[in-house]
Amino acid sequence: MRRRYLPFYLFFLVISTFLFSQKLSPRPIIKEKSSAMSKKAGAFIDVNAPGYTESSFSIEKLVKDVLISSGTNTCVTPNVTNVQITPNHAVGDADRSWGYFHKGTTAFPFKDGIILSTGKASRGGNTYEGPNPLGDTNGGGTDSDLAQATGATGTLTDAVLLEFDFVPTTSQIKFNYILASEEYTGSFPCNYADAFAILLRPTSGGPYTNMAVLPNGAGPVSVTNIRPAIPGSCAAVNEQYFGGYNTANIETNFNGRTVPLTATATVTAGQQYHFKMVIADYGPYGEDHSYDSAVFLEGGSFNIGVELLDPSGATLPSDINVCDNVPQVITASVSDPNLLYQWYHNGVAVPNATTNTITAVQPGTYTIEVSVPGNPCPGKASIVIHGGTTPQAQDATLLLCTTPDITTFDLSTIMPSISPTPGAVFRFYVDQADALAQNDNYIQNILNYNGTDGQVLYVVVSNGGFCSKMVELTLLKEATPIAKLKSSKIKICPGESVTLSAEGGTTYEWINFSGNGNTQTVTLYQTAVFTVYAIGPKGCKSLNPATIRIEVTPEITSPLTDVEMCLGDKVTLDAGAGSNYKYLWSTGATTRKIEVDQWGIYTVEIDNGICKKIFTVKVMGAATPYFTKMNYDGAKKTLTVTAVNPPMNNTPSSLEYSIDNGITWQKSRVFTNLLDNTTYTILARRVGTHCVGSIEFFTLKINNLITPNQDGVNDVLDLKALGEFNNFTGSIYDRYGVEMFRFSKENPVWDGTVGGKRLPTATYWYKFNFEYPKSKTQMDWSGWIMLKNRE
Repeated sequence: MRRRYLPFYLFFLVISTFLFSQKLSPRPIIKEKSSAMSKKAGAFIDVNAPGYTESSFSIEKLVKDVLISSGTNTCVTPNVTNVQITPNHAVGDADRSWGYFHKGTTAFPFKDGIILSTGKASRGGNTYEGPNPLGDTNGGGTDSDLAQATGATGTLTDAVLLEFDFVPTTSQIKFNYILASEEYTGSFPCNYADAFAILLRPTSGGPYTNMAVLPNGAGPVSVTNIRPAIPGSCAAVNEQYFGGYNTANIETNFNGRTVPLTATATVTAGQQYHFKMVIADYGPYGEDHSYDSAVFLEGGSFNIGVELLDPSGATLPSDINVCDNVPQVITASVSDPNLLYQWYHNGVAVPNATTNTITAVQPGTYTIEVSVPGNPCPGKASIVIHGGTTPQAQDATLLLCTTPDITTFDLSTIMPSISPTPGAVFRFYVDQADALAQNDNYIQNILNYNGTDGQVLYVVVSNGGFCSKMVELTLLKEATPIAKLKSSKIKICPGESVTLSAEGGTTYEWINFSGNGNTQTVTLYQTAVFTVYAIGPKGCKSLNPATIRIEVTPEITSPLTDVEMCLGDKVTLDAGAGSNYKYLWSTGATTRKIEVDQWGIYTVEIDNGICKKIFTVKVMGAATPYFTKMNYDGAKKTLTVTAVNPPMNNTPSSLEYSIDNGITWQKSRVFTNLLDNTTYTILARRVGTHCVGSIEFFTLKINNLITPNQDGVNDVLDLKALGEFNNFTGSIYDRYGVEMFRFSKENPVWDGTVGGKRLPTATYWYKFNFEYPKSKTQMDWSGWIMLKNRE
């Protein structure tokens, strides 16, 4: 039996010893191996490093000048009092649990701030701590307020407390922090809830409020409440707030950390509050000093004054960029009706700007002062608005007309079309997301970009600063067309029309014509050269035009003119000479010249091998010479004639004359040895032709003196010979124009009397006319006669 009970006793002893050891002994150390990266200089943040002035700051100065934003403002720091740190390690203590950290050359999320550690603060960074964890004690104990705030049921040890009183000038306070811990090792996050709390209450009394809680009621900030899944041990809790294990990033000697968290609380401006930050190790089975934790408080993030907010309620940075004077609504974070507000622009009070909101319409520094009535130190917040002008920019299209030598886009050529603004800066992006982010993934070589047809690039056009506009650039690409040009004829006659046909494009640019079709019809009178460019469907223009020369043959001409001739004559019609001329007369002749002897209309068709043209010539009857004056000298028996030679064919010619019906001809106009009172036929002929004019002439012999004395000599004026002519009439007039006697065929003789009475001696005038029977020429005669009557 005793042997039967021995195993049970031994089992109980082992179990009891194990449980007791969990409560009293530290956890076994999980050793880590160093790496080349962890030993590299600058791999860890700097903690209490002597190179920083802040490393020698007291805890009060760290709170005022590092943790609190605008800590250098003399009207803010008096609002912070009673700064205390527990354990109260001296500034010169190398193993103190608090101090100043700086990110150094790491990628740690915070630039600098305050560190509170459950171990030795300096071991949280600087250099790799070797194979042993940080685990040590800092002299701190527990804290009931922390236990209550986090609901801890185990033992809290190594607590670090940072406390101070402050008077806010805003209705909300906040700051940023990160919880880092060695507990992020193995399965420890399943049970070891090292915790952090930020406790706030009015100094006048009342319960604490824990500001260090996760959003949406997700609970306090502790290792067990922010963890990834531990395979085989526990599920993830609020994993979205876990920043990752400290492996590749190194940065600190803690095994893991949370993401940056923000603590916020609503307060009453002008009322004093007590602030208590506390972090402690947690042991579920008793005290545990093996694995430390720390909280990193971001420098400048603790704001007990005024903040400036955008319309969405987000905190504005100290500087913002505004383009084109777009109005900016700026709101102070405090909106207590019991406070006083005044806005300033570049240090000058803005009239009537006495609410917590202002609309900024121009660049400059905007400052608000929020005053608690009776408090001489207002809360202040400022923002600098940097102004700029956005360049003009519009969407554009860039067409690339490719050739064997040109295959890529030169994007610089489209810049003037995208923006006419001088000094505009262009960046071309392939991806819209990159353009929106305005990152460095833009096209570097814009002079030689291998784009595709239809591709859209996103162009950010800026003023060289922060003002920019994004537009789209559509790339089009097509092969450069080759222009061709044909004609219905290349040699034509003057006035003939040809049709020109272009090929190689969709539309065409004619140099000689309007319109962009592929055909043109033109009537030409002289040789001409025609030019056309081919235009592709997207607008590419042929590099070289197509040309064609339409030769207009010289106009067929002929010297033929209308001619005149007299019957019996012949004329030569000359069609004229020309290059390759061939002839076809209406007479059937094919010679250049023909001779005709008949009046009429003659035609000739001239063919030069390209053109044909018909010329018409009239052969007309020529006007014959005619007589205008006949002068017979009865005493000398000579007749002098005057005849007109009408022009014929614009050719000068002379006349010749005949008085014997053309038997003989003479060039002289004077005929001699004529008989008195005899009718002659006088001919005038154009020399060398059959053009003859004729006239009849009566060699009238009239004595200019009559003496009617019956002596048989010159007793009367006898015109019986004229009675043989047609229409013979005549009269005798005195010097006053009074008709004294009238001749007729029946009474052709005047004896110097009127009515049987003798007229006085005087000079009288005679006038008579008659018509030649053959030529029907009317002859008019006039002159004077002396009448001598004896009384």
